Amino acid sequence: MTEFSGVRQPAFDAMAGKHTEAARRLEELARALHSELRSAGLDASPAIRLRELAGRVTTQAEDLRRRQKLVHELQRQKVTFGLSTPAGSFLEMPDGLDAAKGLLDGALAGRAALDAANGDAQALVELEWYASRTGDAEFVKAFLGALGARGVTRLPGSLATRLRDADSAQLSTSSRNVLRMLSTALARGTDPRNPAYAGATFLQDLAKEGRAEHETGDIKYSGYQAQALIWSAHDGRTPFSKEFMEAVGRDVIVYEHEQCKDRWAAGKDWLGRTFADAQIPIVDLAGALGLGTLLRPGTHAGVPGAKGRSSVVDDLFHAARSSREASHALLDHTPAGWKESVLDYLLTTRWDAARYLDDHAPFNDLLVTATTGRDATSQKLAAEMTKIVADEVRGAFGKAADGNLEIRDREAFDRYASLSYPLARAIAANVDQLSRLYLNHATFGEVAAQDMSYALALATSHDAGFEALVRAQTEHMRAALDTVPPVGLDASNAEQLGFTEADVKAFDLNENGWVDKADAKQFLTDRTVEEASPFTYIVEIRRQMLIAQGLDGKKADESLKAMVGDAIGLLPVPGARQVGELAAGAFGELLSKGYDKLAGATYNEIAEKVAQRMSEHGRELDETYRALADNRLAVERLAEQMLATAMLNKGMLDDAYRKDRIFATGIPSTIKPFAEMSPQEYSSFLAWVRKKGGSSDLLDRFSGDLSSVSAVNANLGLGISSPGGGE
Repeated sequence: MTEFSGVRQPAFDAMAGKHTEAARRLEELARALHSELRSAGLDASPAIRLRELAGRVTTQAEDLRRRQKLVHELQRQKVTFGLSTPAGSFLEMPDGLDAAKGLLDGALAGRAALDAANGDAQALVELEWYASRTGDAEFVKAFLGALGARGVTRLPGSLATRLRDADSAQLSTSSRNVLRMLSTALARGTDPRNPAYAGATFLQDLAKEGRAEHETGDIKYSGYQAQALIWSAHDGRTPFSKEFMEAVGRDVIVYEHEQCKDRWAAGKDWLGRTFADAQIPIVDLAGALGLGTLLRPGTHAGVPGAKGRSSVVDDLFHAARSSREASHALLDHTPAGWKESVLDYLLTTRWDAARYLDDHAPFNDLLVTATTGRDATSQKLAAEMTKIVADEVRGAFGKAADGNLEIRDREAFDRYASLSYPLARAIAANVDQLSRLYLNHATFGEVAAQDMSYALALATSHDAGFEALVRAQTEHMRAALDTVPPVGLDASNAEQLGFTEADVKAFDLNENGWVDKADAKQFLTDRTVEEASPFTYIVEIRRQMLIAQGLDGKKADESLKAMVGDAIGLLPVPGARQVGELAAGAFGELLSKGYDKLAGATYNEIAEKVAQRMSEHGRELDETYRALADNRLAVERLAEQMLATAMLNKGMLDDAYRKDRIFATGIPSTIKPFAEMSPQEYSSFLAWVRKKGGSSDLLDRFSGDLSSVSAVNANLGLGISSPGGGE
């Protein structure tokens, strides 16, 4: 334990007494020596040094008496933590009052928990008193030490059984409070990086008790059914560790498979489908006892209309979703003897069990946590999920008589429809892979271009998923446009602007010694063409999905209208190394609002921040921008905004005549801050860019590429030559 010393009590009591007596005698000796030396007219410094020594011994004696008092209090409460050795029995003596208080309260709370597990109603009330102490490491260690893995497992079992026998609002509230307390304590006590860590043996014991059969009254249940109630109470503020998921979480997945695989397999042949049960997962103890939501806190109340039942595995997902490390430890693993990873197993072999209870929120949240990071494991899991789901839904689609997409197998489509949003988020977090797949014929893990197209079909069927994809690609395009070299870059200022001489040579396409407007325009054109392709796939596949679902009369999504209205594509990207002469005024104070700190965030996270930033300034574009007919037009508007601001950023408009323009102000004339422009002024600015900056041909290229859907059709096996007007 931290802040503890090992002592043998009889020797410790004797030592405390001897120190106290020694201090008293040294003080008396110092006084007597001082008196004798003064009387003899001699130097009194020896007596002074002796008095200082007496003072130090007195301080030590007081400290020993304080510790002795704490030991006696621990003994009075019958709270002892000791170690037997050949040299004798040692007590772990807390050095501080706070540590001692944590040890005392933790041990007493553990006892109350054990009494509550045995049905003591008053002990449950007493246990609630300690709910606020789970932030104290010493309390948690003592609490879990007194309770043990078996007690941790038995307590929720006892609470559930009591609620079955005596349903009451007070008992339900108290039980939920205790489960939340247990959840926080367990998350802290099973994390090796937390000072409350209870040790690897405790983790192993949790798994052992989880697999064991337990009994409360006339109810028998597996330990994991009871522990699951603790996981479902998790509030996310103290995440479970990867070590917990490695030792317990993985075992839960394997345990359910071992218990259910024969029954699940029997239900897959024609005889089994007729006489056997559906693929039913192991429900937690609350579900097994029909308690509904009595033990489900607000953090995990289930989907509206659900019956309140949850599987053991779903409760585990709920606990794992608050930590990327924990989610990775659970999903990025292949158990011994298995031929499929846990993620593959959950999406295929176990999928019917996941659908049985019709509450996909815990698993979907877990997938979003696990697949939307920018680290290698998140990207690996995102690719694995994309490939698996693409293979599963591919057969649901076909070509209709008119050449458009149709859903030929509605059951196959509906089977994975619940995954549309987490799939969209995973692709959005890795939106740069769309360019690699569709332009460079690369792969994303094992995902090829055609796989991604079928995955996008499912992902874009979800409104919020489609929005996330467009936001992500919008930010990806803005980042691509930021790679365009600034006008005026040459060898003399390269280092100052964060470039090298080699960069200057690469950017100087016409070899005149510096980056001029023509050089910048060519790079801008190349990036624009490249970024149009992913947009084409996202928007056209969304259109085809609306047609396939019979929603082809649906107009542009409100989210895209709002994105254009909020000028989501307006601001410069994080990390811009140079802002043109006019841009500093146009972006105004927004350039100094910490936008650069967003660098490294996922694309859709940046987009959300930009939208929030602009809405704070009350930005509204004119009505022609807000009344959009279709999503393709919305994306074109976003592109126009991004191209205009990119040209402004890179200094391509610095020498353009702007005097007397309604969007300009001051002498010499500068562009007004965007946040202060009226809708008419902003529209006038865009028209000026098209005319003076030469953006019209760029917009034509972007629009033409966006409308060219032959590659999309080829990947989906369709026969449409053009989008064919508005949606």
